[in-house]
Amino acid sequence: MPDCPEDRQHTGFGAAPAINSISAVTLATHNMGHAVRFYRSLGFSLRYGGVDSAFTSFSVGSSYLNLIGQPEDRQWSWWGRIVFYVSDVDALYESAVANSLDPDSTPRDAEWGERYFHLTDPDGHQLSFAKRLTSPT
Repeated sequence: MPDCPEDRQHTGFGAAPAINSISAVTLATHNMGHAVRFYRSLGFSLRYGGVDSAFTSFSVGSSYLNLIGQPEDRQWSWWGRIVFYVSDVDALYESAVANSLDPDSTPRDAEWGERYFHLTDPDGHQLSFAKRLTSPT
């Protein structure tokens, strides 16, 4: 990335520090039990908390997906989606359907070179499960 004078202005010195990775994404839930069961049925590995906790964390590779309980009167709107890379998109799709989940789409190949499907969690957060194709379609 080219050196940009605006970057130096934001930090007050030289180049801006590098951002290396996303450590965690935290999603709000109105029903921790329902949300934990949903993510566990997809194969997420529980790291901390659980159905009776106010905060729960799942391991996702070297990162985490966190859930935080919120009161029913706390509302949120659509903000985007989280994309998870998986080893086998079609197998995860079949597993989701076998676990009585209702994916938003069937697996498909995208022009940008990924195979993916979308699934919305119980609190309305859109998830995408994808795998890079060897060559774009």
